[in-house]
Amino acid sequence: MAPGEVLACFAAAIGAPMTIILPMIGILAVTSEWSQRSGLTTFTLVPHRSRVIAAKVAASIAVGVASMLFALAVGAAGNLLGTAIAGTEQVWDVTPVRALQIMLGGLMCLLTGTMLGLLLRSSPVALVAYFIYALLLPTVFGVLATNQNAFRDIQPWLDLNLTQGLLFEGRLTVEQWAHLGVTATIWLVLPTVLALRLVTRSEVR
Repeated sequence: MAPGEVLACFAAAIGAPMTIILPMIGILAVTSEWSQRSGLTTFTLVPHRSRVIAAKVAASIAVGVASMLFALAVGAAGNLLGTAIAGTEQVWDVTPVRALQIMLGGLMCLLTGTMLGLLLRSSPVALVAYFIYALLLPTVFGVLATNQNAFRDIQPWLDLNLTQGLLFEGRLTVEQWAHLGVTATIWLVLPTVLALRLVTRSEVR
């Protein structure tokens, strides 16, 4: 481990599992009405379904932000303790901008789970869909990019996992921010709009 990477490594070690846990929180938060069959009661008490969904998303985001702050705090504590034990110089290599980028990456993972929960409205199905999305799609895109030169050029504009991963690395150029914006629109924004439309118009049983 390089001396300048101490805090980043501690934060990454704690933050990496959260990229799996946070989407589960988002999924379970929005699918409870359908999984537990309490939707009829909830939406009778609050007829405006968008308010219920907005409250659930806001609560999930609050949990996500608190979790990422906790990861950074643990990283800072690990940096202090690790350098004290090793007798090395403390290096605070996670700048506020990089910390915000890491948090944005974690929140995008959470919102992806939220989107799948709204779209599928079933906890088990949405969880399986997320792992397919997070594990299978990057593999497929990677194989295509390796074997198809034409796809390699357009991969940054289609592969959200690739562009989102750069947020955790903390190094994005202007073009890479454009890649992130396009891929997030394709894989996150548009499906969320469709999911919200389906939720507000579907029959609750």
